[in-house]
Amino acid sequence: MLAAGAAAVGAAWAVRGRSSAVFAPSRWRGDDSRKSIALTFDDGPSPSTPRLLELLSRYGAQATFFAVGCNVERHPAIAREIVAAGHDIENHSYSHPLFAGKRPSFVEEEFARAQGAISGATSRVPRWLRAPYGVRWFGFREAQRRLGLEAVMWSVIGLDWKLPAAAIAQKVLARTGKGDIICLHDGRGTLENPDIGSTIEAVRRILPALLDAGYHFETISDILWAPTQSLTTN
Repeated sequence: MLAAGAAAVGAAWAVRGRSSAVFAPSRWRGDDSRKSIALTFDDGPSPSTPRLLELLSRYGAQATFFAVGCNVERHPAIAREIVAAGHDIENHSYSHPLFAGKRPSFVEEEFARAQGAISGATSRVPRWLRAPYGVRWFGFREAQRRLGLEAVMWSVIGLDWKLPAAAIAQKVLARTGKGDIICLHDGRGTLENPDIGSTIEAVRRILPALLDAGYHFETISDILWAPTQSLTTN
C-alpha cells in the first residue's frame, strides 16, 4: 500500500507539479534578484475583463492574460482591449478541457485552435501556454514544439474561483515575493458571463499593497527573460 501511495503521489506531481518536466518543460517563476512580479489571469476574456483592465491602468501595472480560445471568439473586442492596453495575451487552450486521459492529437488541436482564435482576433501570436487546471499530459511536449510555445505554471495561486475577496488578497499578499508568478482568473472556464467580482475586489486590494511594498508588475515575457530561469527539462 505504501508503494501504491508513493506511485500515486509521483503521478500527481508529474501531471500537476509546477516544476514537473515529465510531459514537457515548464517554467513557474522569474528572476528572484529583483522586486518584479507577474500577475496572470486565466480563463478569459469575459464581459468583466475590462473592469480588471481599468484597475491595472489605474495602478500602471502590466499583466498577462491566458485566454481560452472559445472565449476569445465570443469577445474578440475585449481580447483586442487587452493587447491595446499593453498586456500579454497567451494560450490557455480552446475549450478549457481537463487533458488527463486525452489523446496527444487532442492536446495539440486544443492549443492550435486557441492559437488561431487569439491571433485572428488580436494579430498577436501567443508564445506561452498554460494548461487548464495546471494538468499536463502526453502530447504536450510535441504540441509545444510544433506550435512554438513554452509552458508556464505559477508560484502563487489565489484560489479566486472559490474564496471571498479578502481571503484571496490575504493568500496572495502573504505568499508573494521576488520573481513570483501569481495566478488569478478573469473568467470561469467557458462560462459566457461569469461572476468574477471576488477577483476584481481582491485585485483592488493586491495592487496598491504590492506597489507600496516596492514591487513592480511585469508580463510573463518580461519576467522570464532569462532563457534558463526556473526551466526544468528531462
